[in-house]
This record gives sequence, structure tokens and C-alpha cells, in this order.
Amino acid sequence: MRTEPIRTAGTPVLEITYEQVGDPAGTPVVLLHGFPYDVRSYDDVASMVADAGARVILPYLRGYGPTRFLRDDTMRSGQQGALGQDLVDLLDALDIERAVVGGYDWGGRAACIAAALWPERIRGLVTVGGYNIQDIAKATPPQPRDFDPGQWYQYYLYTERGREGLSRYREEFALRLWQLWSPTWTDAAHAFTASATSLHNPDFVDVVVHSYRHRRGLAAGDSRYDGLEAQLAARPSITVPTIALDALADGLGGPDDSSEDRPLFTGGFDIRAVPDAGHDLPQEAPDAFTRAVLDLL
Repeated sequence: MRTEPIRTAGTPVLEITYEQVGDPAGTPVVLLHGFPYDVRSYDDVASMVADAGARVILPYLRGYGPTRFLRDDTMRSGQQGALGQDLVDLLDALDIERAVVGGYDWGGRAACIAAALWPERIRGLVTVGGYNIQDIAKATPPQPRDFDPGQWYQYYLYTERGREGLSRYREEFALRLWQLWSPTWTDAAHAFTASATSLHNPDFVDVVVHSYRHRRGLAAGDSRYDGLEAQLAARPSITVPTIALDALADGLGGPDDSSEDRPLFTGGFDIRAVPDAGHDLPQEAPDAFTRAVLDLL
């Protein structure tokens, strides 16, 4: 992928590091990675979208790569409200009025939140797996899916042993998830080496542990996002044009089925199944992700 030098953008909470490719005057497209991945998920997608004339921006999320908190006393929150606010703060810092946004996992959550709460800033949305905004109220009571062996990593992170394990063995932990969540991706271990350094951000462990504990009611959120979390608890509709990509070989929770989320999308909603794609869909099936972005452009 042809990128410009790594850049930074100052926001109220973070110095967000991002990579950029394409025409600086092109339509902005912001692509957001998930846990435990980084911007390398979009190397192929970014190149193809840039070739179509867009300005493609690839930010490292809080706790990943060179992105840093501005203050030592800021809570290292990984809650969904923080991720959504970070995206809008980045648009503000880069003087971007409107952008196409896309993502999967944590990045898909940030993109969905921005589309739901700031629709005037979003031209279109590509989301892997549909409506990624967490319903925390329903996530706290026991659910049958709690018995799924694929949930083991979350229960591990609820414990202090899990925090210590993630801190000591973050690469081994992450690689195991890559392999489990993308069972048909034979090149996952090789691709992981390009993203592994991003997991050594000094805030990675705190942000990750807080993310998983907060969504289960095991940790309080950062009070600066209380208003956002209250809005998200109401399950806001997404009113911007949206394309949902369903990964049919996702090892985390089984094949995606965005059809259940259709009532939450009121601005146009196209569902596209992507056979043989696992959790890191843009890296495993870049043509499908690129086509979705280009169709929204």
C-alpha cells in the first residue's frame, strides 16, 4: 500500500496516529480496525479505494500502535462511547465535514455509533456483522451464548489473572484469537507479524480489559461519556446509507446474520454475505469490503 508518512491528530483526549493514502482532496473514507488487530487489516482495501480517487484515513484506535493519551490521569477506557467519540473527534481534528466510514469489531462499533448519533457527519457506513452498538443492559444478564467455548477470552479478561496474562503474553493471546476467529484464513499467522507491534502500546492492556469488563457491568465507565452511553442505551436507529457485510466463516459466535438488525437501519440497508471470510473480513476478503465502500462513494 502506498502511504504518506504517519501523521498525528490532536483531539481532546488523544494524539491519534493515522496513516493516509490517496488524493488529499478526495472524498474522505475512514476505516477502523478491531481487537486485537491494527490498520494493516486495510492495506489492500485502502490501496484499491485510493485508486478510485478517495482520501483514505486509517487511524490506530486508542490503546493501539503509536496512538497515545494526552494525560496520565485520563481513564484508559475501552467503552463503546469512547470509541465513537474518538472517531468524531478525529473528523473534527482533520476538518472533515462528512466521510464514509467502515469497520469491523471495535472499529465497526465506532463507525455505527458515529452514524447513529452524528448522521450529518457520515456519508455512508460499511459495517461487518450489522448493528454493532452494544446493548449493555441485555448483555449483563446470563445468556445461552455464555456457554459458547468461543467466549473463553472474555471470562479470562474479567480476572486479574487474565489481565496479567494479557500483559505478559499479548502476542500469544492475540495470535490465538486471530486463528480461532478466522478458521479458513491459512495466512493468519504470517499476517499477524505485521500487526503484532501495535499490541505493545503502553495502554493496550488497560483499554482492552476495561472494554470487556465495562460491557458486562464489571467496571464503571469514564464519566465524560455518560451522556453518550445513555443515548446508546436507547438503541438509536442508523439513518445513513449502510452496507452490512456478513462474514460466514467467523469463528467468534458463528456466521454473521445482519438480517435481524434490519429494523435498526432506516436510511437504506444492503446485506452482502461473504463466504469463507472470518472475523478480520477486510484483510481476508478485501475485494468485498472495497466494493462496499466504492458503492457508497
